[in-house]
Formats: sequence, structure tokens, C-alpha cells
Amino acid sequence: MKIFVPRDAAALSVGAQQVAESIAAEAAKRGMAVDLVRNGSRGLLWLEPLVEVVTDAGRIAYGPVTPDQVASLFDAGFMQGRPHALRLGAVEQIPYLKNQERLTFARVGVTDPRSLEDYLAHEGYRGLRAALALDPATVVAQVTESGLRGRGGAAFPAGIKWKTVSATAAEQKYIVCNADEGDSGTFSDRMIMEGDPFLLIEGMTIAGLATGATRGFIYLRWEYPDAKIALDAAIDAAVGAGYLGENILGSGRSFQLEIRMGAGAYICGEETSLLESLEGKRGQVRFKPPLPAIAGLFGKPTVINNVITLASVPIILDRGAEYYRNYGVGRSRGTLPIQLTGNIKRGGLIEKAFGVTLRQLLYDYGGGSLSGRPIRAVQVGGPLGAYMPESQFDTPLDYEAFAAVGAMLGHGGIVVFDDTVDLAAQARYAMEFCAIESCGKCTPCRIGSTRGVEVIDRLIGGEDSAKQEVVLRDLCETMTYGSLCALGGLTPYPVISALNHFPEDFSSQPAAKAAV
Repeated sequence: MKIFVPRDAAALSVGAQQVAESIAAEAAKRGMAVDLVRNGSRGLLWLEPLVEVVTDAGRIAYGPVTPDQVASLFDAGFMQGRPHALRLGAVEQIPYLKNQERLTFARVGVTDPRSLEDYLAHEGYRGLRAALALDPATVVAQVTESGLRGRGGAAFPAGIKWKTVSATAAEQKYIVCNADEGDSGTFSDRMIMEGDPFLLIEGMTIAGLATGATRGFIYLRWEYPDAKIALDAAIDAAVGAGYLGENILGSGRSFQLEIRMGAGAYICGEETSLLESLEGKRGQVRFKPPLPAIAGLFGKPTVINNVITLASVPIILDRGAEYYRNYGVGRSRGTLPIQLTGNIKRGGLIEKAFGVTLRQLLYDYGGGSLSGRPIRAVQVGGPLGAYMPESQFDTPLDYEAFAAVGAMLGHGGIVVFDDTVDLAAQARYAMEFCAIESCGKCTPCRIGSTRGVEVIDRLIGGEDSAKQEVVLRDLCETMTYGSLCALGGLTPYPVISALNHFPEDFSSQPAAKAAV
């Protein structure tokens, strides 16, 4: 009998390890032989720990399960999928999961993430085999034609980066995966690395073959120890089976892969700061040009993509560029793993084709606020994303549509706030965050963020408010156009959006705040 209990960090944080141990102990006590598989999370985080049992009717889900409920599950016959208060039915039929378009996350929660055999049995490494049968230029063309854009925030076309690196002559080239997932409300990178690590490895290997790079690095956020364990195991298995390392699948081509741990600096999510850190230096932004694609890691041509970007590549090579392009809208092609967090009833991971609206995500999937109060604002794209009011909830998830309303999709993280939120305090936090995390290299970011906190304090304190708002808007414009990188350049997004959409929160008058 096969039972699945997640080993994902989110599930572990609410007792999945204790549940797994209780199931093993209870089965032994009853003399029952069970195959306990530690899978990744399906992303239905409000139901974790989610236990799945393989039955004649398919995989039946129970959750959220606590250790003291395990005995009652056995008593009820959950091994045969029988009724229990925690029974959710066939896991694939749960509406939250059923109504998704899972491409990147197709295997997450389905397989044992540390089993190469399981990966291969579920269409793994088909993309790599397809890439080996093509010349490098054709592989780059496939990625370009798919419309894949960077999922880390900038949304730059992945194929253009690859083509630039491929066309730049050098004895050594590199593939760097930005796995320093530091934005608030984001966890899709972690879920892939913990729940389907071979997918990332396959995507990076294909990138290496396509561009002539023979070495790769995963720059991993230090707060992700479980992801490192999963990646280490997957790398060892891939090398042992000939899918990674020297002479990949007998092709005569090689790609070496290493993991490097970050040290907790938010600025190292910026690609040139990341490169500085990888080289053993202080994480500071580099001037551009030269672009990393021409002179990146150790001065060599370097592809830098984030986890979800690289994890999208195998399906493009396996099923073709047109298949991938058929998902999405406009210039936003494929799917986006959306992370729904904050004051929301059903938080979790939702992979949908571009075009779904915020309102659909918040209410059809999220079920509204956890507090039961009206949702007043959402922040999309991390701590530097704009605060979007209810009037913008019908905006489709599309890079250009978000830009048109002064917002950004970023890494796809959505943080929800009900009507008790103080948006002036949130705007102040954005400036303070920038001041703390700035690398200090450029004046608009280093000094502007510190002055920004002071101006907001004077504004909400009623100290000549009209003048302070003019100063704050002027300061934000300077930061937007004068900062060296996106940290300083995007900090004005949450500040200006809060000013524009929630001006009453900046008033020092109690009557104005009471009207919220």
C-alpha cells in the first residue's frame, strides 16, 4: 500500500514529519506493510499536511492531518480510501487543483522528487534527449519561438539571452540559476527545487548544451536547507546515470553543476550582485554594459535565469515551442506559477496560463480573505510591487496589462490585505526595506530611501502635508530614473501606488482615516 506525505518545507512547518512518523508507527503496530513516499506539496497549503493514499479509484486525499488523527484514519479504512471527516476525495478532482494548467508543476506532488526512476517514468529527461538530437542554434530558436520570458521579475525574453551567450566566443561559458528567492509571498522556486529538482537540473543542462556552456551554478537562498538536500541528491543521481557531468548520455558533451549558498542579502537577487557574490566578493551591483551575457561570471559569457524560467525549458524542448505558446495572452506566453499569500482563506500555489484575473485568483481560488473582511489591496511582485486597489482586480495577469496600470507581475507572488491595513505604514516599510537592503553603490537608492522614510514620517504626521507629498513624489522620480538597479528603481512602486489609490491613509486627520 502506497501513502504519500509531503516533505516540502511548508508541509514540514505544520507537522508533516510527525504525521509521516505516526503513519509508519501505526502501520507497524497493526502489522501492515506500507510504502511511505515523501513527495512535494501539491500547493494546497491550507490543507497541509495533505496525505494521499493510492487506491483502486486513484489517489485519495485526506487533510489537513495531525499526528493524533492518524489512528482514526486507519480505523476508518483510509488505506482503501474510505470515508473520514478529513477525506477530500480524489486529489486531482479538488477544484483548486483541477482548474489549473500545470506545465512546470506537472510532477510536483505526484512523484518522489529524489527518485530518478520516478522522474523518468513521468516524462522526465525527454526534453534533454530532444535537445541532444538538435544542433545548439535550433535549441535556442525553440526557446525563443516559445515566447518564454524570465520569470524572475524582469520578464526579459529568455531566448535573446541564450542567443547572445551562444554567439559570444569564449573558451568558458556559464549557466547561473538565480535561486535566491527573497521576495515576500514567493515560494514557487523552493517548491520546484524540493518537489521536482531533476526538472531544474534538466533545464540547466539544456541551457548549457544550447549555448556552449560547460559549467553551471545554482545560487541558492541560504534559508532553503531542504532544497539543498533535494538538489544534492538529484545531482548525484543524475551524474551517476549519465544525465549530467562528462559525456552526457554518450553524446560526448559535458555539463558540470554546483550549488553555492547565498548569505541572506536581498540585493543578491539582482543578477550582477549575484555574480559578485559567486566570485567571492561583496554583493554589489555592477555597471552595465557590459551585459552578463557577454562578460558575466569571472568575465565570461553567462546565462542568468531564475528557477521557474529554467524549469520551463524541458517541456518546450519535449513538446515544442508552439505547444508552449498556445498558453497565455499577448506577449505573455506559457503559464505562471502564482503564489497566493497573506490574508487569504486558501493560500497556495496556482499555475495558470497568463490571462487569468486577480479577482478570479482572489475569490475563485483564494476564497476571499481569511478574516472575512473585504479585501482592500493586494501587493503583486514582492516588497517592491505596487499596491493594487479593488478597482484593478479585473486586471489580467499579463506583463503589459500590469505595466499599463503602474504595476508589475514580478515573480508572481500575491500578498493580500483586508480593509484594516494601513497603506501609509506599508509605503513607509518599502522605503525602510530599501534603506536596509541597499548595497550602497548608488546615491538615489542609498540616500533616497533613507530620506524617503523621513519624508513619509513628516507626511503622515501632518507636517505641511501638501509640501511633503510633493517632495516624496519628486524623490520617487529621482529613485526611479537615477538608481543603478531595480532595488532603488522599483521602491517607488509601492509608495506611489499607495499615495495614488489610498491617499486617506496618509492623512493625520482621524476623520479621514475613519472613513476607510
